[in-house]
Amino acid sequence: MQTWEEIEKIQPVATRTIMNSIHKNRISHAYLFQGDRGTGKQEMALILAKYLFCQNRQGADPCNNCINCQRIDSGNHPDMHWIEPEGASIKIEQVRNLQKEFTYSGMESNRKVYIIKDADTLTVNAANRLLKFLEEPSVQTTAMMLTENGHAMLSTIRSRCQIIDLQPLPPGVLQERLQQEGLSEPDAKLLSTLTNSMTEALELAQDDWFAGARKIVIQWVEMYTTQPEDIYTFVHQNWIPHFKDREGHERGLDLLILGFKDILNQHIYTDANTILLPNDPSKSEKRLITFSQAQLLTILHQILMAKRNLKANVQPTLVIEQLALQIQR
Repeated sequence: MQTWEEIEKIQPVATRTIMNSIHKNRISHAYLFQGDRGTGKQEMALILAKYLFCQNRQGADPCNNCINCQRIDSGNHPDMHWIEPEGASIKIEQVRNLQKEFTYSGMESNRKVYIIKDADTLTVNAANRLLKFLEEPSVQTTAMMLTENGHAMLSTIRSRCQIIDLQPLPPGVLQERLQQEGLSEPDAKLLSTLTNSMTEALELAQDDWFAGARKIVIQWVEMYTTQPEDIYTFVHQNWIPHFKDREGHERGLDLLILGFKDILNQHIYTDANTILLPNDPSKSEKRLITFSQAQLLTILHQILMAKRNLKANVQPTLVIEQLALQIQR
């Protein structure tokens, strides 16, 4: 993403906040961009940095073609400094080196910018050192801190920054970004339906437990069309051992809802694609014969009631047993 218009499509509120600062010529000396992975923190910081250095601005947008824009894109601008964790944290030596760089005059102007990635990993000493730096800002200095966990940072640092909250991504945008990360279209579609957090979606994509949960739920739904008499046994042999805590059971029920919604959508729309269940014509036909629309609406209500019972601290095994028997009727 190279323009504010592109960023605005996924972060309209945050973009308008920055744009107002630009139009009023009130760029803050320090920003804290906080939001999940993939929500546009880095892209927003880089566009703002390019705007500050750009030689041929086009309104609020950098031109993306001048030497300064190109050097920022390549990470070689002499007056823009980038800090990220060395190992698990950002250490005090890194902040000291940054301060040392800022004692020198700018190579080409008095403007200087620094971006701190994963700012919540600052060690206590590094954070305190940075705080002193923020307390005496140069007029020509702009700090940008990026974090997925802004509340883990010192409150004294937060109070000296303009906080820009980046919101979770809309499903369509999240699906597109997940595919850009290498996920298949079916996986990206499923995960963007389950969560609007890029971070959580990528974690689930790499989670063996989630892969197993997905397989078990698909098998459970399909068994109603092939071996409904064995559902109760299947639940005890597969579901109960895999879904060990309430959070796991809730995730499983979320998947179960998607499975039965797939069948309902295929009843309503003949060309509907599934989200959880395999797009297999022969299996789809069996599902449509097994479940009527009225039955599916009842089942979805029963699953929602099961989720409510879990939250009310009803024993999880009992909740799932009752649900399996209710659906089987």
